[in-house]
Amino acid sequence: MASQAKKNAARVRRTRLKIKKVADGRPRLSVFRSSKNIAAQIIDDAEGKTVASASSLDKSLREDLAKGSTSEAAAQVGKAVAERAIKAGVKEVVFDRGGYMYQGRVKALAEAAREAGLNF
Repeated sequence: MASQAKKNAARVRRTRLKIKKVADGRPRLSVFRSSKNIAAQIIDDAEGKTVASASSLDKSLREDLAKGSTSEAAAQVGKAVAERAIKAGVKEVVFDRGGYMYQGRVKALAEAAREAGLNF
């Protein structure tokens, strides 16, 4: 029987493959969620570079947050990454949930990024 790590890796791989098919040259907004923090980065796969990033561990965000593991923290990270991406000239992205279910903190991050001006 496959281990949990192998199942997770397969789910991430499957999600990334679907995203690359529909990306059409757009960078992807990749989400990483741990039990204590959340992070997001916008990656240009054509060049292999990170365009913008934000995390609940950033000094500017950490001051406002009591914990990095809440939906409010995820919303602040989503807003911050969207603002940094727009400053870098990126408005259209593809959302990469990274194998996580689209609910809770992942959903809060995505909705905050949309409200801040990113289109996906």
